[in-house]
Amino acid sequence: MMRKQVELPNGETISYQERPGGDEVVVLVHGNMTSSVHWDVVLERLSEEYKVYAPDLRGFGQSTYFEKVAGTQDFAEDLAMFLDEIGEESCMLVGWSLGGAVAQQFAVKYPNRCKALYFIASASTRGYPFFKTGEDGMPDVAHHLNDLEDVEKDTKTLMVNGAYETGNHALLRQIWDAAIYVHNRPDEERYAKYLEDMTTQRNLAETYHVLNHHHVDVSGIEVPVWISWGEDDLVVTKQMTEELRADFGDTAAYQEFKQCGHSPLIDVPDELVSSMERFFAKVKRQEESV
Repeated sequence: MMRKQVELPNGETISYQERPGGDEVVVLVHGNMTSSVHWDVVLERLSEEYKVYAPDLRGFGQSTYFEKVAGTQDFAEDLAMFLDEIGEESCMLVGWSLGGAVAQQFAVKYPNRCKALYFIASASTRGYPFFKTGEDGMPDVAHHLNDLEDVEKDTKTLMVNGAYETGNHALLRQIWDAAIYVHNRPDEERYAKYLEDMTTQRNLAETYHVLNHHHVDVSGIEVPVWISWGEDDLVVTKQMTEELRADFGDTAAYQEFKQCGHSPLIDVPDELVSSMERFFAKVKRQEESV
């Protein structure tokens, strides 16, 4: 893997990983609290017939964060400029969690640049609501926070940002062990790398906010779509996944990973990559038959 960076016309610098391969281009879009670093298991396993790019979104990892994001469309526009700078006209997009919402926006705004969509535990097309944290530490679903200022002051945001600022890996590990890594854990070397990477995020409140207000009409998307979700996901609910399926319609394929939470990358990495490769091969066959 090669770590590179490009400057975008809007003044941001996007850092990314590139895995050399064939003519088929795959772009991996990461989720919240992560960056391209967390795609390592996919970059290592995915067939070499694919050229793979894994960018750090604005405000994550080693990318800059000069202008605050106001919506998932900002991430999508960055992604289009990123493709321009690396000289790729179109790609197959893989979106994990937040990355799924970004991929949805990209496919709507740049339909000729998206050849296929593969979703991993994706945010719904109808957003990911942010509820006030109750005194018991759980979301109070009776209090939906709408304003960025309220999200910034919420207990959850303050707790995670505090862990970032102080390098409190133990707290971050506790959060991920409880909510993300339901069945398996990364090996210690990977986990340490992931935890350190989490502390580089500079846009936590804004990311919560843009997901909270994300809503996109995907009815016009005509490219192949594959939706995957883990049956034990504690972050993206079954209802959100059903919303995603309903909005894409019957043409979207669906796969439910067993014994899997919000991170198929760790819970079922081989099954995930096999699923991705089957989907990409199907897309390639459809292209060749046209």
